Amino acid sequence: MKHAVRTLVMAVLLAAPHAVAGQNLDVTTEADVTIGRSSEDVDAAGTQVRIFGALPGDWRFMAEATWADTWGGKLDERSDAFGAAYPYNHRVVPMELYVEKTSTSRGLWGTRIGRYRSPFGLYNRSEHAYTGFLRAPLIRYGGYWAVSNNFLETGASVVAGTPRLYGEFSLGVPEDEDDLHRAHGVDRVGRVQASVGDAIVGASYIHTQPFREQPWAHGDTEFAGVDARWMRGGVQLRGEFINGHPFAGTRTYGGYADVLVHRQFMGPVTAVLRAERLDYLAGRFSSFPRRYTTGAKVRLSSLLVTQINVLHEPAYNEGAAREAADTALDVALTFSLRR
Repeated sequence: MKHAVRTLVMAVLLAAPHAVAGQNLDVTTEADVTIGRSSEDVDAAGTQVRIFGALPGDWRFMAEATWADTWGGKLDERSDAFGAAYPYNHRVVPMELYVEKTSTSRGLWGTRIGRYRSPFGLYNRSEHAYTGFLRAPLIRYGGYWAVSNNFLETGASVVAGTPRLYGEFSLGVPEDEDDLHRAHGVDRVGRVQASVGDAIVGASYIHTQPFREQPWAHGDTEFAGVDARWMRGGVQLRGEFINGHPFAGTRTYGGYADVLVHRQFMGPVTAVLRAERLDYLAGRFSSFPRRYTTGAKVRLSSLLVTQINVLHEPAYNEGAAREAADTALDVALTFSLRR
């Protein structure tokens, strides 16, 4: 099923620029190239290319391909540095590949068909990529037994409601492009979002499969989550909290809150702060990471942006779970083009 859908959508997307070329419709191309270095002895490089635009019948298309890799780090563990929104698996991979249609003539309704990020919580690429943070939140990185920003669904989703209150439901199969891949099966993801004044609040649920690379993981993966965003005067507050289990006999819960500040007097600088925690309960394999991040995104020119993060993970000692304190510095430079 998933290969048939993927082939069909890729064929549509490859034909899309030619289909719209003679109709004077907008087609936009973006490219980002990033290099980075972490004090955890990790070097990174990556690029993303996107093309999106209009199709006949008020449909729109989106196609994205990426390549990224990291080098160095400790041999016995993989750093999550630079994993904010894309996999670093040294391969050219297609990411989001879909067509969609949205209407606001009678309320709000829409549909999306193809391969897209799982609509759980704050899931859009723009929520995490090039925002000033160079790592995904603990609860959104698959290696921490939670959900992942690299969860991809191949299937269809529908949106219905009003611009201020709507629900989204997705039915598909997992097709992740990461080091860890979920087992085959049918995924169900739902989300409800409401806007109240300067705030946006949401609630989500996902029922999916555990990572197939862990043969001891039995039972389904289920998580529920809540999220909120508030923005005023160049200040954005944002956070998520999840609770559930990555497979039978375990439990993961936790969340994060962050602040992004960009006031006029700050010029090209956007300051970022984040506090987060995660509790993974799995007997003697339990872990309880905490992390605090401060940093900035600095626009050096219309094409160049640098991001700098200082991260601190306090030591913890709870039962059999022990971890030493750790502090890291991550720095990245991104070159972007759009036409």
